[in-house]
Amino acid sequence: MITETLYSDYLMALLAGSKPVCAEIVSTLLDAETPIKRIYLDLFQRSLYEIGTMWERNAISVSTEHLASSITESLLNLIYPKLFMSERRGRKAVIACCAAEHHQIGAKIVADFFEIHGWDSYFLGADTPADALVKMIDLKKPDLVGLSIAIYFNVPSLKTMIEEVKTTFEELPILVGGQAFLHGGRDFLKASPGVEYIDSLESLERDVLS
Repeated sequence: MITETLYSDYLMALLAGSKPVCAEIVSTLLDAETPIKRIYLDLFQRSLYEIGTMWERNAISVSTEHLASSITESLLNLIYPKLFMSERRGRKAVIACCAAEHHQIGAKIVADFFEIHGWDSYFLGADTPADALVKMIDLKKPDLVGLSIAIYFNVPSLKTMIEEVKTTFEELPILVGGQAFLHGGRDFLKASPGVEYIDSLESLERDVLS
């Protein structure tokens, strides 16, 4: 169980850049057989959102925010031994950050969430060119594609990627999400058949993975 005290201890260690303390907390939770979903939602996602808000309010420096993200991404490696234990469902997803988007940890967590639920996910990382995405789709033949953006100014890039994917794979479902949409930019999705906005990991689990 992730108590408020434990979360606070983790957040303070993350802000201080103390990777060993953060790793010890995560390892302790894993040893206690805490559900992986809860670690992702109640520790990783919650802390990153809170740190992002602190950065937006100039309460912390950009270097502190970057260090916290880097530590969190490294902690995902502690999860991997248990990540692929779920029974495979024979479904596949290709997950990527749109071109020019360099914030990848949210998309990586989404890719891991698919694995937790028995999917095979193929994570292409940050700043994925549209042509590379199309080639991977053709290679892996996924059941859906997930695209992530964290920066609002990358919405035009996302729109271009969606158009290019749909040109070749008209019927392929596309999920989009990311912090960028907190500032708007979803209007064009209404005119994009087969494209669905997912606002949280909870929504992903309920509407797609259940």
